[in-house]
Amino acid sequence: MIFSDGGARGNPGPAAIAFIIQSETGETLAKNARYVGSCTNNQAEYKALLAALEAAAALKADTVTCHSDSELIVKQLNGEYRVKNTELKAMWQKAREMRKLFREAKFVNVPRSNCVIEQVDELVNLTLDARAE
Repeated sequence: MIFSDGGARGNPGPAAIAFIIQSETGETLAKNARYVGSCTNNQAEYKALLAALEAAAALKADTVTCHSDSELIVKQLNGEYRVKNTELKAMWQKAREMRKLFREAKFVNVPRSNCVIEQVDELVNLTLDARAE
């Protein structure tokens, strides 16, 4: 299970990404957060998902369920929304290609109040706070 989040202060502005990968039993298998420079919130969300997919592939995951509080990203990846923005389209295409690394990949929209999404959001904010100091 992948939980990813990205955020920018300003839109665009300084941005960070974070993810937590858990086993089906809730054990944390990987966790990461990093500053990604200046981008929009949606770009940061995609960058977080791509980083998490790369980490899950490195862990040799067979199936992944990607949880995100970004309705836009999830609906774009599930084919419910078209991707109009050029920069997002490139990241969307990369995510669709990376999907092939797994036997099964699902994208699920979850509320910001999801306990793991709250942890990932906190990692994003701590990363941005550390960068601002």
